[in-house]
Order: sequence, then C-alpha cells, then structure tokens
Amino acid sequence: MSDLELVKKMLRAVLQSSKRGVAMARLQGDYRALTGEMIPHRKFGYSSLESFLCSIPGVVRLERSNIGEVMCFAGVCEETAHIAQLVARQKDAKKSSCSKLLNYQMRTKSSSLFSHNVKPRSSLRQPGNMSHPYRCPPSKSNFYPNQRQVYSTDLPSTRVSPHHQLSRKSPGSMGTGSVPNRFQTDMKTHPYQPSRTPAQNKSVNLVEVEMVQSRIKQLLQKYCSGVWLSKIPQVYKEMFKEELHMHKHLETWTHICTIEKPGSNNIVDRLVYPVLEPFPKASTLPTATVKQPTPAQQTTRSLKTLSIDIPPLALKHHPPLSPTSPNSSRLEFSLLESSSTSMHSLITPPTTPPPHQPLAPEIKQKLQQLLQKYSQGLWAHGVPQLFLEAFGCEFPQYALENLSLVADTCMVEYPMPDNRKRAILYALPSHVDTQPRPRPRPLLLTCSGNPHVPPLTIPTAEFLSVLVMEINSTDNVVFRFVGEGYSQALEKMEEAMLHFYNGVGAGLRILSPKIGQLVAVAVEEEAILRAQIHQVTEDNVKVYCVDHGFSEVVSRKKLLQPRDQFLTLPFQATVCQLAGLEPFSTDVVVLKTLESTAVGRTLIAEVVEQEDTPLIVLYDTSQNEDVNVNAVCLKALHDKSMENPLQLNSVYTNVCVTNVCSDGSIYCQLPSRGQAKLKDIMDKIEAHFISQLTWELLVSKPFCGKVCLAKNKGKWARAEITNLHGSQVLDIMFLDLGLPASLEVSELREIPPIFLRELITIPPQAIKCFLADLNADGNVWPPEAVLWLRETILNKAHCCMKFVKLDESRTVHIYLFSGDGAHDLQSSINHQLASCPFWHQNFYLNRVSKAPEPSLVEIWDPCLLSNSLTMPSKLELPKVGQNMDVFVSVACHPGHFVLQPWQDLYKLVVLMGEMILYYNKQEVTQIDIQKNCVYAAKIDNNWHRVLVKGILTNGLVSVYELDYGKYELINYSHLQPLIDEFRQLPFQGISAQLAGVKQGVWGEEAAMVFRNHVEKKPLVAQIESVEQGKWPWECKISVFLVDTTQENNDVWIHNIMVEFLDELSRAP
Repeated sequence: MSDLELVKKMLRAVLQSSKRGVAMARLQGDYRALTGEMIPHRKFGYSSLESFLCSIPGVVRLERSNIGEVMCFAGVCEETAHIAQLVARQKDAKKSSCSKLLNYQMRTKSSSLFSHNVKPRSSLRQPGNMSHPYRCPPSKSNFYPNQRQVYSTDLPSTRVSPHHQLSRKSPGSMGTGSVPNRFQTDMKTHPYQPSRTPAQNKSVNLVEVEMVQSRIKQLLQKYCSGVWLSKIPQVYKEMFKEELHMHKHLETWTHICTIEKPGSNNIVDRLVYPVLEPFPKASTLPTATVKQPTPAQQTTRSLKTLSIDIPPLALKHHPPLSPTSPNSSRLEFSLLESSSTSMHSLITPPTTPPPHQPLAPEIKQKLQQLLQKYSQGLWAHGVPQLFLEAFGCEFPQYALENLSLVADTCMVEYPMPDNRKRAILYALPSHVDTQPRPRPRPLLLTCSGNPHVPPLTIPTAEFLSVLVMEINSTDNVVFRFVGEGYSQALEKMEEAMLHFYNGVGAGLRILSPKIGQLVAVAVEEEAILRAQIHQVTEDNVKVYCVDHGFSEVVSRKKLLQPRDQFLTLPFQATVCQLAGLEPFSTDVVVLKTLESTAVGRTLIAEVVEQEDTPLIVLYDTSQNEDVNVNAVCLKALHDKSMENPLQLNSVYTNVCVTNVCSDGSIYCQLPSRGQAKLKDIMDKIEAHFISQLTWELLVSKPFCGKVCLAKNKGKWARAEITNLHGSQVLDIMFLDLGLPASLEVSELREIPPIFLRELITIPPQAIKCFLADLNADGNVWPPEAVLWLRETILNKAHCCMKFVKLDESRTVHIYLFSGDGAHDLQSSINHQLASCPFWHQNFYLNRVSKAPEPSLVEIWDPCLLSNSLTMPSKLELPKVGQNMDVFVSVACHPGHFVLQPWQDLYKLVVLMGEMILYYNKQEVTQIDIQKNCVYAAKIDNNWHRVLVKGILTNGLVSVYELDYGKYELINYSHLQPLIDEFRQLPFQGISAQLAGVKQGVWGEEAAMVFRNHVEKKPLVAQIESVEQGKWPWECKISVFLVDTTQENNDVWIHNIMVEFLDELSRAP
C-alpha cells in the first residue's frame, strides 16, 4: 500500500467515528492520536492541510458550520456506506457543538528575549511576612491522586506581563487546557500589582536622583502655590505613573524645593514650594538674570566631584539603603560651604554652567507632538533629524547638551548611566493625547429594555489565541478569544443552558419578540445559544448569535427567555482591525485571502495597539513555520507580471548581486518590468520627501510584517520589519536588495499614500539563489569565503547567471559569471571559489541541533582575563535578610536557577539594542577565540555577552550567556570582541538556589513543578546567603522566592516544594 493510500485509510478511520464531523482545527490532533504522526500533506506537494483535504473528496468532505468553523466529514463510497449508516444511528452526546473550537495542537509563537525586558514603572508588591519565611503557614494541599498530573508538560509557563511592555516578540497562548492542580501554573495572565509597600531597600544612584529631582521640579511648577509634603507621593504617582521612593530626601534637596512649617508642630504636614530664582548681582550681570542651575545640571556636575561621607545628622532621616544598581553603592553629592547667613549646608554644584536661553514655546510644543507620536520613547540624538523632516525647522543643539531645558516638556531618562550622551525622551503622561482609531459598526443593536451584561475584557497579554469567525473587512474582523475565562467558560455556560432549557425552562417562550431584544435560541438540535433579535417577520426572526458572530433566521417557536444566570458572562464575539491592511480593507483579493487563511481557524493574535477595537497581527502557527497572515494578504496583491519568470537552463544578463549572506546564499536583481517601475516610483518618493514635510509618515507603531521605507546608502528603499528588539531597535529586510539591517524606529517612514498601492503590487525584486556545486545547506561559511565572494561580485554592474536547478524547497541554484554573456562553467565564480585554498580549510558544515553536548574540563586561566579589556563591576546585591525584585530567566530545579534584577532589566534591553545596532553593521571578521574569555555572540538574531566555556574541533563553541544564564552551542564565526562600551553594565545573570528546602538530587517531577511556578516570572526574593567569587559570574546566592502577583495572597515557593516532596514521599 502506498503512503498516500495509507494516509487516506487512516483519515477515514478518524472521520467515520464521528457523526457530527471533526473540526479541521482538531483533525491533526485526532490523526496523531491514532497514528502517532501528523498528516504529511507537504510530502504530497500541498502547502496547507486544507488544500490536501480538498484534493481527496472521496475521503474527506469539507463543510462550514453555522458558527463559521470548517468541519471535516467522512466521504461515503460503496465500501464504507454501511459504516456511515451505523454511525448515523449513533446517539449524540449531550454537548453543544458550538464550543469545541480550540486547536490543542497549535504551537505558540517562539519566545523572545525581550518579552520581559521592560522598564518597570513600580516595584513588585512586597510580601507581608518577609522576616519569618519559615513561619509562613502552608496553604491547604489540593493534590490529585494521579501524580502524573502534577508535572504535566502540556502547560507552558505563564509569563506575567509588565505594566509597560516594550516588546511584542513574546509568546502568549490561552489555547492550552489546564489541570486544576496547585502545582500547575495558572493560565490567566495577571497584571502587576503596584507596590503597596515599597521595598525598603531601594537602589539609588545619581541618574535616578537626577530623574526624580527633575520630576519634583515639574510637579512644583504645576503646584507653584505649594503642596502638602504628605501629599507629594500621591501627586507624584498620579502625574508620572510611578511610586516615589525618595520623598524623605526632599528636605535635603534645597536647590529643588523649600519646605516650611505652617505654624504647628506637626512633622508631616508641611508645605513644599518651588525654589525662587535668585536676583542677579549688579556687579556681575548688569542686564541679565542669573538662572538657577537645573537639577540635571547640578547632578551631572556632581559626577565629576569626589564622593564624600554624608554626616550622621543627614543620614538619620533616611532608611537604610541597599543599592542594587551596578553603578552606585552610595549617594555621591558635592557639598558647598554654606554662607555666613545660611542655616545649613546646601547641596549645590560647585560651578555654574554658561546660561542658555530657554526653549521657545513653539519648540516645546513640537517636541510634545513628536513624543506623542513615539509613545514608547525616542532617543534624544534622533530628535534634530525628525524636527527637520516633520516640522521643517531645527532643534537647538544646546538643548541636546542640556536636556534639563526640556524637563517641563518631557521625561528624560539615561538607561546607560556611563554614557550621558544617550538619553531617551518620553512624553509626560499629562501631555499624552492619542487620537482614537475609527471604530467599526457595533455588532449589537442598542435596546434600553435589555438586562445588563458585563463588557468583554480584552486580555492584557500581547499574544492571544483567537478564533476568527467572520470578516466583513480588514477593519471589521469578528473573532473571539480562546482559553480559560473565555471559550472554556462559554462551553460550560452553553452546556448549562442546554440542560436548563431541555428541562425546567422548556416553556419559557417569547410570544412578542422585539428588535434588539436579548434571547436564547435553539439554533441547532443540541445547541442553545445567546442571541439578539435583528429582524422580525410574521413567522420567523433573524437573530445574531452574540457569542459566535453569525446571523441565523429561525422560527419564532425557537425563541426562549434568557435567564439572569446566563447573562453574567460577557458576550464573546468582538471585533478587531488587522494592522497594515487599513488601505486595502475592502479589497476583494485581500478578503478572499483572509477567507481562506483565517476564517474558521484558531490563530495567534499579536496585539499592536490595545483599544476597545484592538489592532492585531494574525499568525498561523499550525505549520512547520509561523505564517504572518497580514503579510500573506499583502503578498496576494503582487502583480506576477512584474516578475522575471525563471526558466531552467536559461542564461540571464545584466544581473546585479545585492547581498551575500553568511551561509553563502546571494540575492540577485534581474531586469524586469517590475524593476523599471520600482525605480520610477522610488525616484518620485525621493522627490516627495525633499519637497514635503513628513509628519504623517513617521512610523510610530512598528510590527512584524509591516512594509515601510528605510534608507540604504542615502536613498529610500522598501523594507519589511522582521523582528522587534524592545521599543527602540528592530530588524528589517530590504525587499528589493535581500539585505538585512538593524535600525532605530525613528529611521523608518511610511510609504506616502499616493504611491502605496502601486508600490505594494510590485513583487520583491531580489531573488535568493545558491551557487551550484558549493554545498551550503543553510550552514555558515568560513568568513574568508564570504568576504572573497563579496569583494568579487557584490554590486558589480555586469554579471551573468545560469539557472540550473530548482530544488524541493523552491531554492534557486545558479552558476554566476563576471561580465556579460555565457561562459564555460570552469570559469564561473562557483569554480573560482571552490579552487581557493581557504575553501577546504576550517570549512565546517555545522549542524548545531545534532551536535552533542560537549564534555569539557574547565581550566581557568586568570591571565587571559586580566589581559583582556575591563570587566564590569560586580552586581550590587542587598544585604542578607533584605529583599529584591527579580525575574527568573532560567530554572533547572530548586538547586540551580538564574535571577535577573527586575529594576535594571530595561537597561539590559537598551544595551542589547545598542549591541544589535553596532555588531549588525560590522563586517564578519575572524578572531582568536580563547577559553574563559568574554565575547559578544550572535544567538537567535540577538547579540549577547557570553563567556566561552569550550572550543570544539568541529567549529562549534560552547558559551554561557552572562545576562541570562543559558548555555549555547554556536558557530565560531558568530563571536566578536566585546568592546568596552558594552562592558559597563554588570552582568545581569545571578546563579541561585532555593532556601528553605533540603538540597539534593532533584527528580524530574520536582523540577517541573518548580519551573512551572518560577520560570519566566517576576518574583520577590529574600537574600538568605551570598557567596561571592573572584569573577562576576561566579557569584551564587541562596534566596527565598515569593510570588506576589495575587492581590491578597503571597505564594512562598519553598512551601510548595516542601509540600510536594512530602506528598510524593507518601505516594504508593
């Protein structure tokens, strides 16, 4: 029996057992449960499962259900007719068919390093009993008899989203069922709770002091008549959306504010005023007024002064500090001698910078508009160019050198404390005035007589499982959320409705239906759904099913009165808009593509903009690779006549090689009608940018798959966003050059609307090819070969290529020649490269996934480390017994996991973004790699700071990620020297073990329970012991971990592990 016939036989076996059919979303899972493997549709030449099923109508019959889901039924033939009759006589299960919509075999999107790397705006909530961890009462056990449920790997670790997310490349799936076990991670995504009890041991450094002082000055400018000291933390939080942890220092900041007692002895209730500007001295400045130095200037100048010991009288008002910032272990201030009339010493700068004229109100207003556009922040160095392009005016250079001049306009933050020239500007919360997007027509009619139904709450996670039910336009996509609290709650409710209306509620008929009235309707024989009446005729009514997004004409006899207990769950059907498709919202080609790729399917939705009508990007993760549905719709608009169709054994002249990749693949431009039209449009766009202001063309909300413009060698070119690194840095691919690049968000521009449709219809003009007879197979070539190939063919005006092969993966294989006209194959670039002496030297065909984990004996050579560049300082940790907010990046078992300081994670995001911008622009160079030295390494399109642990003979290098605590095997060509600029921030990964449990050999069950509770989660850690090493990465700590994400419940991880081990030991 052939493979195809065997697959058909297995499909019949799966489908014939179900009378009501099998949803396509579940077909792969049912087939795999029977055969142990997936349906191999690609093996038979079909790109999707649906196209394969359509090709075998004798085996599978596809129909769309009333709720929009694609159902698969067994095809009936002579051999199987008797089986179909037997199945038809089966009794139906008492269960609604409208609720089983979840694709349990769906793969969530790949994880990204930047999902948790954000700047926290407040501390985590601190547990209530930190001082006595052993006395925490254990919660009641809720074990199941079957202990295998405890460590089920079906549940992914849930990641709690920070309050301010900077990245969208994180997984988030609500599409996995959960076992109600206390050792399973709750599938709900909880937002962070703001700190009700701030951490008493906050890290304080000069940059944080400067930022807080600047904001206090802004606050006092708003309340210039004074504000009560006790009210400042509350006002500060309302104004800046952050907790104020330094309010006790206000008395010493006399250059910022003046504190006066109102005549009573109350220590707390005192009035705080802004500092008055001093009057000028006539002898020094007869006509000008001396401006009071700003907080930013004062603190900046204090960096240059020597640190001094603060007197005990000044310290007694401060709580003990336990700095966790890598750059500060104590406050450093410059104190001036007080004048004879001063009552105490003032903390003021020793010198006064040259005064600058204040910024004009017009400049400040334009800056506010710019920062509203870039709501995730904007690098200060990018402001001048944006001012020129958006407003046609210059931004004063002296304002960049003294950013305190814009302190009343925006928030200024220095994520890299040692680089004062790198600042990020944020719009003040009070200045943010976003324009809402146009909303689609509501799904429901307004009716005053209906009972109240709670509104649907959109989950806060950025990646969600959704079922797409109907598409009216790309701006009006009807869908519903899949997962706990949504589809699972709906399924339970509809089962309860079916039981109720088939029993005691059978007589609750509606005799006089009205338009807009909420009803329960028996749409199918075994399904009763919630609906709203939209049309009423003599015998029938048209109802809209509020949970499933479709309309149905039913008899009046099927209308039932809705009960209050069935109206507590929000209506599940809602609408969204698809990002990047707004100009083509009603295009027939786009809607047809969406119909075939999205409707009736469970997909992953990435939230780009979260409003009442979210802006999303859809991904199909059911295939081997993630498919960006939005991008597929744009590609459907391509005009195929503008491509140069390749024919086997044909020769093409005037070929331009635009890029040579590290795996030996090259991108070529061939003469075509599309290339000529592209050049004409891009010339017009260049003229448009020169003659027009581009305020409306600034890209403020990037997302993967977005097609926009970016500059390459000084000219605008089409680019597609391929990856996001935080909020400031992203990866793009120049579509017509095949050239990847890493840029800042501010460097992107929208395509002018007048050229958008024409430009989108032109297919990418760069064709990816491989040189024939040179084995690449997607592996990294030696750097010498890549450099030789680039020098020989890159951007040469006249090349010639011969198309010789198109393999199974649709990859083009060619022979390339220098100059015009065909040549003998022996004179091709292929054979020239193969004859080079370096081609066979150090040429490793590396397959990292197949390489075994090396067994290495670590031999430490301190000489190598001491002779290298400067090492970062050791990470400052709180004292024993104190607590800190952490993020668990890696969790193997309670005896080994890796923590990251929560408060400094945003600094790591900025650092890695800077590394991406720097190293992706550098040429690949071969370096001398030594064991136990620190390098920069490219891992999964990101650049990390790593320690080389071992060098293997097959060209692979074992490295340890110093900021994340992971071990990786990479190719030696992915290592580059770590320059001094990237050695300032201390390494963020801290090795740790769990306190409060007996350490030993941990079994897989215990390790799984521990991982599900801590990995990829923000927690509060209490330091139990610290073991410092000679080098920064040798530090190891023992900590208690507490999960405080629940409002009134502190979850102590060591208690969970102790209870689990006790229960496991008692199990038979």
